[in-house]
Amino acid sequence: MEREGRAGGAASGELVTIGEFARLSRLSAKALRRYDELGLLRPALVDPVNGYRYYDPAQVEGARLVAWLRRIGMPLNRIGRVVALDAGAAAVEVRAYWARVEAETAARRDLAMYLVDHLSAEGGTMSRMPDNAENKGSSGSSGRAGRAGSAGSVGALAIRCAALTDIGVVRTANQDAAFAGPRLLAVADGFGEGGAEASAAAIEALKPSTWGRDGALSAADLLNALEDTADSAARAVRDAVAPCEAPDGSGTTLTAMLWTGSRLGLVHIGDSRAYLLRGGELFRITHDHSLVQSMIDDGSLSPEEASSHPGPALLLKALVGEARPAAVAVACRPDVRLQEVLAGDRYLLCSDGLSAVVDTADLRTAVVAADDPEEAVRRLVGLAREAGGPDNVACAVADVVVE
Repeated sequence: MEREGRAGGAASGELVTIGEFARLSRLSAKALRRYDELGLLRPALVDPVNGYRYYDPAQVEGARLVAWLRRIGMPLNRIGRVVALDAGAAAVEVRAYWARVEAETAARRDLAMYLVDHLSAEGGTMSRMPDNAENKGSSGSSGRAGRAGSAGSVGALAIRCAALTDIGVVRTANQDAAFAGPRLLAVADGFGEGGAEASAAAIEALKPSTWGRDGALSAADLLNALEDTADSAARAVRDAVAPCEAPDGSGTTLTAMLWTGSRLGLVHIGDSRAYLLRGGELFRITHDHSLVQSMIDDGSLSPEEASSHPGPALLLKALVGEARPAAVAVACRPDVRLQEVLAGDRYLLCSDGLSAVVDTADLRTAVVAADDPEEAVRRLVGLAREAGGPDNVACAVADVVVE
């Protein structure tokens, strides 16, 4: 057993044994041996003769950091990256990790509340707005403002839709993708070397799904199908960017709505967005998986400050090219949930090439004023270009109508 006290012989007088270091760091010798085996905290010296471990007292803060990160549930491979960074960069990594945890918790909360509603109503449909509807727009009475119907509308419902992408004014290539069809509405914002391939693959993976069974899918079956579809999109993205020189640096956001004939299923990951226009108000019904959004959530940044935040658009979750361990892959899954539908609803899906440069009030005005989805997407792309068009733009608009 390794002895407590100062190191002697092969170790310098400044090093201490594992027992003494355990006392200084308030960690067990067993934990320190485990950190060594995992490469998270190497001893300063290992005696080649007896195998005793010796540590530099300056390593105490590093040992405590590893223990704290383990306590908040950070995976070991990510801890290894964090402890290798300087303090400022490590703080950014910890913030990003915890924001992702909170986003995952919020998504599970929304699903739990849906299940409570669903089971309480013994299979009835949801009758309230989603808890995470946010960024209400101002109300009004012009254009489409008063056309929302009620849950008791007579006749089968259908969607009429249109989609449009634009390269913008600054970029030389378009990595955004959009699709609008009778069963699928989707936008994806690619990034990295294989961004265009990633965004196209993510949307293509959704198209073969069998959503058009005229409401035959139960709510539970639809949620399961959404999970399967999200996994298919993730695999499609990995395959699409595999030929890239650095596939882990390529990927895409994805925001999609899948129509069964009676329900809408939402799949969302990244900072593309989905909005709902109902009763003259514009609601954002997705939550950005971004560092800036996490700073808004924890109160360190106001929504007004976020619009001019100088930092890069760091995503906490996206569909990416790297293969991930099972636990990490599950944590990085897209959000999936069901969306209540009323005749008269108008939905907008868009990449941040639109939402980041056009004010929410202006979005609402354009969405309200358009007579149909085709006019709406043209107006919206025009707004992005008028705002300087610094990024690619993708948008899709759908109206819920009585057939």
